[in-house]
Amino acid sequence: QVQLVESGGDLVQPGGSLRLSCAASGFTLSFHWMYWVRQAPGKGLEWVSHINTDGSTTNYADSVKGRFTISRDDATNTLYLQMNSLKSEDTAVYYCAKDGGGQADHWGQGTQVIVSS
Repeated sequence: QVQLVESGGDLVQPGGSLRLSCAASGFTLSFHWMYWVRQAPGKGLEWVSHINTDGSTTNYADSVKGRFTISRDDATNTLYLQMNSLKSEDTAVYYCAKDGGGQADHWGQGTQVIVSS
């Protein structure tokens, strides 16, 4: 069955960096668009980034553009989100999700990122 397991969330100071991982099983990452989505405390879900099947196209929310980078390791079937120059407003639970027909059809359990001094 499809399974997504995020890791890498932590408490980090403003200006710091983190790399989130999303280990996928039960399907092949490179056959699907993949998303990173986050939910800040008390707020709704916010799309952060996505990557297409061959990795040639990536897109980012304006709030993270230039600071975050989505990537994929096909050998290990793992999705990544490199986050640099973190800000307090990046504090959220981060989820990876698999695309199924134009919308996310499977989600991970999430990993908590807290940006605070």
